Amino acid sequence: MTAAPAAFRTIPVALSANPYPVLIAAGGLAELGEAIRSQGMAAGTRVLVVTNPVVDLHYGPPCRASLTASGFQVSSLVIEAGEDQKNPATVALIHDAAFAAKLERGSLIVALGGGVVGDMAGFAAATWLRGIAVVQVPTTLLAMVDASIGGKTGVNHPGGKNLIGAFHQPRLVLIDPTVLATLPAQEFRAGMAEVIKYGVIGDGELFTALEAAALKDPSGDGGLASREALGETLLQSLLERSAAAKARVVAADEREGGLRAILNYGHTLGHCVETLSGYGTYLHGEAVGLGMLAAGALSRHLGLWSAQEESRQRALIAAAGLPLTWPPLDPEAVLACLQGDKKVRQGKVRFVLPVAIGQVEIRDDIDPELIRQVLLELTAGNAA
Repeated sequence: MTAAPAAFRTIPVALSANPYPVLIAAGGLAELGEAIRSQGMAAGTRVLVVTNPVVDLHYGPPCRASLTASGFQVSSLVIEAGEDQKNPATVALIHDAAFAAKLERGSLIVALGGGVVGDMAGFAAATWLRGIAVVQVPTTLLAMVDASIGGKTGVNHPGGKNLIGAFHQPRLVLIDPTVLATLPAQEFRAGMAEVIKYGVIGDGELFTALEAAALKDPSGDGGLASREALGETLLQSLLERSAAAKARVVAADEREGGLRAILNYGHTLGHCVETLSGYGTYLHGEAVGLGMLAAGALSRHLGLWSAQEESRQRALIAAAGLPLTWPPLDPEAVLACLQGDKKVRQGKVRFVLPVAIGQVEIRDDIDPELIRQVLLELTAGNAA
């Protein structure tokens, strides 16, 4: 892994094979071409930029300009990027564009967008010519702190989220916090769910910093819900700490054989919310927030952590402006959906459950009756 341009804060993803950097810098999008060149991609390489209409309007031109200035042959594909578009048909469009652009095994796909674009472009790169390079340029908070790092790519199946996919690590990840200026408020709030997740699963200091930021809001509600409320300094710190947390876990367990499963905190039941509500009804981060509430309630009932700790988690989720009431889903449908989760082993659903702020454990012995009870609590809004 060669040196990146000096202005970037560099967080290494120290995999034993194919390590890569996460580069973070305000204004870094303008240096994308040189950052890619620093990772060994030669001038003249064919590059396909995959993005969505809104992101393309704001950031497509500077992205392509930077790549062109560094000597790359640049083509673009603009795709619709809602969660309901995250399917094999959209990946086929990327494959068609790769064919039209004459991408070769030494070519590159740049994913410029949120987690949906990143997942689909990454999966297309993993499967085009049996695997070509991909660079992730996330433009949402959720993608910056989570989806763009770690090499998980994929698309949804009607039976469940991300059931079709591959591990395909990027050549690099470039994060430019200034692009969040155009991110819709709801998308920002959804991204904060993943930041809170890192605090719960392994970074108690991050959790405490989030609590302090939430208290700055006089109403006590919404102090984490916007870029402006956080401020640039704290935002930069959250990006770096979250990216470093993800990088450490991925480096220790690239293909989710053990430790990496803790990154699924809130996702097991959150994916059921997305699947059963219809993809796109809830943003991914909103569903993860609901999943964390459910996991926290399960832990309280099991005596793994205290009602006070559960309340602290709930307060942060509220301060991020995320939903607090479970949707009116049939509990039996939720239990059936859980059986389709990727993490099921020998028919047993594996839950990531908190035992303290900053510590979780994985359990596969949760009684379905307890799950029903917790879902009823959350639907009524009575939990914690």
